[in-house]
Amino acid sequence: MVLKLYGNPHSICTRRVAVVLHEKKVPFEFHILDFEKLDHKTAEFLKLQPFGQMPCIDDNGFVVYESRAVGRYIATKYASQGTPGLIPTELEERAIFEQAASVEIHNFDQFGAQAVFENVLKQYHGLTPDPEKFKSLVEQLSAKLDVYDQILGKQKYVAGNNITIADLYHLPIGTLLAVAGTDIMQQKPNVSRWFKEISSRSTWKTVVNGIESVASYN
Repeated sequence: MVLKLYGNPHSICTRRVAVVLHEKKVPFEFHILDFEKLDHKTAEFLKLQPFGQMPCIDDNGFVVYESRAVGRYIATKYASQGTPGLIPTELEERAIFEQAASVEIHNFDQFGAQAVFENVLKQYHGLTPDPEKFKSLVEQLSAKLDVYDQILGKQKYVAGNNITIADLYHLPIGTLLAVAGTDIMQQKPNVSRWFKEISSRSTWKTVVNGIESVASYN
């Protein structure tokens, strides 16, 4: 049976999973959940994802949720196909990867996601953005990206010289920061070079253009 992805094409976390599926060339059925209709809160969906959040996958009866966990599962199970090495296996390379994956959560997403919520998602929900809070969040993120810039001045990607899912996990928020009204991802030379490269990947462009089911990859 083909893997099933449940989510919404505009969902940040759904996009995080979809780009990994495309990188690993894993065919999937996309089951769209409508935010406004609260599809993610139905009794049927809660059997798959008890927190009522998206996305989740059903891989031939094996259900996994939490986007980063799903991405790891896909990259591990389908390691032999698509983009190689998205999760390193050698001990020291794996340690640096885990370090970079942790940095993405605690030093990038922590501030970037809040900034996107403040200037993008609040408006979607009919709320009023707080300009001072947004400015503060961008300033805090900028300080973190100064360190990223130092790291990326010594290596091509966040976990070394090969792309990993730690890089890919930055794409949904990094892209929406521009929509939120900041060019923070272009202000640091090494960060700008890195983000331009990963956001130019055909897999990410496919996701941004709209997540759709994939029966097979050529």
